[in-house]
Order: sequence, then C-alpha cells, then structure tokens
Amino acid sequence: MLQVLPFLRPYRKPIIIAVLLMLVELTVELWHPLLMAKIINEGINQQNLSVVLRWGTLMLVLALLGFICGIINSFYAAYVSQNFGFDIRKSLFEKVQSFSFANFNQFPTSTLITRVTSDVTQMQNVVFMSLRIMMRAPLLIIGGMVMALAVNVKLALILVVLIPFLLWFLVRMMNRAFMLFRSVQERLDHVNGILRENLLGIRLIKAFVRYCHESNRFTGANKELMDRTVTALRLVEFIIPLLLLIMNVSVLFILWFGSLEVNTKSGNVGEVVAVINYATRITGALSVVSMIVMQFSRAKASAQRISDVFEAKADISDTGCANADLRITAGKVKLENVSFQYPGISLPALQSISFTVYAGETVAILGATGSGKSTLFQLIPRLYDVSGGSICIDGTDIRAMKLDVLRKQIGFVPQEALLFTGTVKDNILWGKEEASMEEIIEAAQCAQMHETIMKLPHQYDTMLGQKGVNLSGGQKQRLSIARALIRKPKILLLDDSTSALDAKTEAKFLASLNAYSCTTMIITQKISTAMQADTIILLQDGKLLAQGNHESLLHYSLLYQQIVQSQFGRESVPHA
Repeated sequence: MLQVLPFLRPYRKPIIIAVLLMLVELTVELWHPLLMAKIINEGINQQNLSVVLRWGTLMLVLALLGFICGIINSFYAAYVSQNFGFDIRKSLFEKVQSFSFANFNQFPTSTLITRVTSDVTQMQNVVFMSLRIMMRAPLLIIGGMVMALAVNVKLALILVVLIPFLLWFLVRMMNRAFMLFRSVQERLDHVNGILRENLLGIRLIKAFVRYCHESNRFTGANKELMDRTVTALRLVEFIIPLLLLIMNVSVLFILWFGSLEVNTKSGNVGEVVAVINYATRITGALSVVSMIVMQFSRAKASAQRISDVFEAKADISDTGCANADLRITAGKVKLENVSFQYPGISLPALQSISFTVYAGETVAILGATGSGKSTLFQLIPRLYDVSGGSICIDGTDIRAMKLDVLRKQIGFVPQEALLFTGTVKDNILWGKEEASMEEIIEAAQCAQMHETIMKLPHQYDTMLGQKGVNLSGGQKQRLSIARALIRKPKILLLDDSTSALDAKTEAKFLASLNAYSCTTMIITQKISTAMQADTIILLQDGKLLAQGNHESLLHYSLLYQQIVQSQFGRESVPHA
C-alpha cells in the first residue's frame, strides 16, 4: 500500500477541496434532524406556521447547498481517481519495460495484464469512494452519535453502546475478506492466462481439434474464479442484513424508551424524532461501510499485488561504473569463459564458452535444440547477464556500457518474428524512429522485402494485423530483418531468422549484407548458410564443441560431418 499512496501527492489540492465539500455535505445532513426537531416542537406542536416556514426554508436552502457540494465533490473525486489510475498504469508499464527476462519469469504475462488493468481499477474505485462516501460514512456515524447525545443523552446511549461493537465486527470481517479477495485476483490471473494462451494459439487449437479440451480447461479455471468470488461476496453480503437487523432493533428500543419519556413529560416528540433520524442515518452509513469493507478489501489485495511489481528489482541495469560515452566502434566480440544458468534451473545453459569474432566477420552458430545458441545471443545485448566470465566488445566489458547505448548499436532479430499492429513503414521505423524514407527502402531492399512490399495494396502504408497475421512466415522474417538493419548496427544478431526463406532469397540477403559495415552472427540449421560464414561455431549441451571454417570442420568434427551428411548426403563428406 505504501508503494501506491505517493501517487496521490500531485492531487493534494483537489483532494482537499473534495474533502471540504464532503464535510459541508455531511454538516448539512447532521443539521437536518435538529431543524426537524425545531419544526415539530416549536412549529407543529405550537401550531405556529411562521416557525414551520422559517425553519423549513432553511432546511431547503441547506439541502440545496448539500446537493451542490455533493455534485462538485463527485467531480473532484472522479478527477483524482482517474488521474491516480492513469499515473499508476503509466508507472507500472514503465516498470515492466525495465524488467529483465528473469523478472518475466517471476511475473507471467497474464498476471501483469491483470495487475495493470483490474487491480488498478480496484484502486481507482476505492479512491473515488474514499473522497465521495468512504470518509463520509464513518464521520456520519461519529457525528450522528455526537448530535444524538446533544439532543437526548439517555436515548443516544443505545447507539453509543452498540455502534463501537459493530465497527469492531466490521474490521474483523475486512481482514478475512482481504485474504479472500486476494485469492480471487489470483484466480483471475489464471483465467486470463488460459484466455491469452487460447487467443494466441487458436490456429493450433483448431488444427489439432483441441477446442473441447481447451474449453474444459477454461471452464475449470472459470469455475474456480466463480467459487472464490462467491465465497468472498457471501461473507461480505452476510454483513449487511446482520447490521440492518441489529440497527432496526436499536431503533425499536429508541422508540420504546422515547414513548415512555414523552408520556412522562421527561422528553418531547421532537427529540425522539431527531434521535430516530440520527439512528436511521447511522444505519444507512453502516450499510455503506459494509460495502466499503468489500471494496477496501479488494483494493487492499490489489494494492499489494501492484506493490509487488513496483518492489521487484530488475536484475539487469546500468552498473555504477557504466560510461555513457562508450560506443561500439568496430564490432569485435570476445567471450571469455562465459557461463550462464537460468534462475531456478539447476543445469547450466552455457559452460565456459570462449571465442572471438573479429570486426566485420560473419559467424554461423550451429547446434541442436537446447545447445545454448539463443541463450548466447541474449547475453550479448545483456537481455540476461552472464553467470560467469565476461563478454567484451571492442575490448570493453559490456557491463561498462550504458544499456540503451549498447542495445541501440546492436541489430537483434529474434527467433520468432514479432510485428506490431500498424503499417509496414511503422514496423520498420520501430528500429529507428527518425529514419528517412530512403533509409526505410534501403533496409527493405537489403532484407529482400522491398519488391514484396511494393505489391501490397498500399505498399509501405499497408496496415498489418496483430503480429503481422496477414503476412507469411518468410515475409515476417524479412520485415523483422529490415527493422534491425535500418539502425545500421555495428553488430547484427540473426537468431535463426532466415529459416523461412528459400535458398535463393537467403543467398541474396547474405550477399547484400556486405554493404553494411557490421559484425554478423547468425544462428542457423542450414549448412548452405554456414558455408558462407567466415567462421562456424558448433555448440552442444551448452559447450563449445568445435570452431573453424566449413572445410576444417568437415575434416575433424564428427558432429559437423553428420549434419552435413544429413543435408547433402554421404558423398558430400570426405571418407564417409
């Protein structure tokens, strides 16, 4: 909760205005029973119409004042709550942007979506209610008891004895409700996770005819959410009838003892009506408090979940010695005894990897699935930090460079081509926002995508669906490559990003890279691609198995011979 409250500081002035307006509205409500008592005692009982009109007019004026204050209070409460929610969502999004890959293992996508949407909405609601009715309700209870005591001490004692007990009971229920609503939000995470998986994998689900299985899985998660929500709401909803029962009984006692006082001349009708009026207002306020208990319990659970995200420490950030002036000048990459282990995984992904890629070279990395190829690529732009050893670029440890400076000079094309909703031009500009149209076309031409783009309905202004759904796999890969090339990187990392290209297109693309003064590292399963590299690195089970050019590996690496033989036949391997 302490992580969330500072977001209200910029809105102290409208908060103060809203509270003052709420206090005026509350004061008006507390004075009405007293004025009603005067009308009864001095006007109706005395049959004095002028007194009734005088106090009645004052009641109307005060009621109008309270109404106006309530309307303006609602405006300020809405203003504060909406801006409060906007600021939290913005900060949460920025915090998520700073996360490393390890942080995303701690907070899956589905729970982050729930926290940025549903949990923030809960906080918005509780801020609005706090400024509109949450503070007003307890103050009305306290003020009602004080005013009732001022009117008639004997009758008001019933309220003074009863209400503290009811408030204690509400606090107890609020603590229990907090745990239940936290569980509800966790179940909502689970439902969102299944929904997201199904929306992303709908084609696979249809292809494998698994919609019944997925429907059952979603139904199960949805039922768990429903059961937990019903349990939480049942607890809260139990409170309201119980409070109303107790308060109505107290009103009956006030009527009983009030009638006795009127009969014995120790009290008057106006006082009894005023105390009854305060009792009914307190009853209404207690009903509101019970609703507040539910809302506050949900908000408290949501605030804790939001705070968990803010308190999460990104394990990759600029070090204290990071120098903003350091740049990649040539693109020489050197790995020395690099080891890496994923958080929570006992087996290392990489073990004592050492090799050097000289500036301007093209290096192909081969290996079976799980050999550590993609992991190696993720270490170079510091998407993960090495567990041991070091990675140096142009003789400088990458941890001595500013993260944004390092990453802006590296062109990274991931294994899965990910495009964003927008135009073709927007997706290429994503790599370099200020690039000119000439640079966009140049990058697309190098990626062998320009001719394809020119055949699209609106060429570079053609809208792409979510994740580039209206493009083929090869087209998405080439667009991703253009996005990386537009920044003219000193180091280009291609993570199996030509797998969907035919041999002719791939050959043209690799040849066009000669126009770029960059060091190229490419993960591939194709020997035809590896043969064009200056050096081939062979990984197996996270270890460097062999290194050399095509001819040398063909003679001394048994694994490389097997890969070549599987793609080109036995006759392609000497002495096979």
